Amino acid sequence: MRILLTGVNGQLGSALRGPLTSLGAVIAADRRSIDLSRPGDVPAALDKAAPGLIVNPAAFTAMDQAEIEPDLAWRVNAEAPRAIARWAASHGIPVVHFSTDCVFDGSGDRPWREDDATAPLSVYGASKLAGEIAVRDAGGSHLVIRTSWLFAAKGRNFLTTIVRAAREQPRLSVVCDQIGAPTSARLIAEALISILHHGRSGNRDGLQQKFREAGGLVHLAASGEISRHGFACAIVDGLRKRGEQLAVADIAAVTSAEYRAKASRPRNARLGMTRLETVFGLRTPDWRQALDRELDELARDRQDGEGRRQPCLRGPEPI
Repeated sequence: MRILLTGVNGQLGSALRGPLTSLGAVIAADRRSIDLSRPGDVPAALDKAAPGLIVNPAAFTAMDQAEIEPDLAWRVNAEAPRAIARWAASHGIPVVHFSTDCVFDGSGDRPWREDDATAPLSVYGASKLAGEIAVRDAGGSHLVIRTSWLFAAKGRNFLTTIVRAAREQPRLSVVCDQIGAPTSARLIAEALISILHHGRSGNRDGLQQKFREAGGLVHLAASGEISRHGFACAIVDGLRKRGEQLAVADIAAVTSAEYRAKASRPRNARLGMTRLETVFGLRTPDWRQALDRELDELARDRQDGEGRRQPCLRGPEPI
């Protein structure tokens, strides 16, 4: 099977690229081969790639910037998925499309179910919801996967932002009234491979049947919950346990109103995952386990970097 993977240079796309090779030949599509900011060019690019499965994690994810560039966010997050899904439906190709907890308004304190009413608070959330609807309405075989608080040891995300700030700044301010489950790109990649293996039954029809059983929509996040402030504290504690000497001495808890971000984030980002378990037989690990794996990678990278910076004990090599 030929698998088209978008956004291969992003944190989720890069995490998916290697594991997907267990299912077939991966067509790694970056912006040069498929520019999602130009939805009109997407069908021709898909004709050229001729995939048997499309996995689309690519998105305009800079929430605050989306408030400034709503047209670009809408093209990438809504119009491009529509073009992908319509092409896929016309060719009988399944699509896996990724979305976000930001399609909800963040009210209440129970986990959101897949069939709960959506009410996004931001341009980002609204554009991602429009992308979900476009994929669904195209009429082809599809699975929309909503996740939350994505992070990885590489790329621009909450984890790497806190790590960089903790190394440089004595005091951090982090929002304490947003609750969710930090979810690593690695966890999502491993879960997706299980979903695709579980649904294949040796052929595309088995995969499409599982997508139908899930209603074309499933929540996928780490287990457990924590505030963003608590997550930041866990990151800093984990770095110190791994021997890092950090500049940060205080992590202040602030409210969303005090932080004053351009885009509003859901205060309740909990995602219920009953459908993930009942349809695909999956239970995800706790967010702390996912964090430990990424912190271990950061520690290894830092040690390797320090080793490369060690002074040469011999004289310089002759030219």
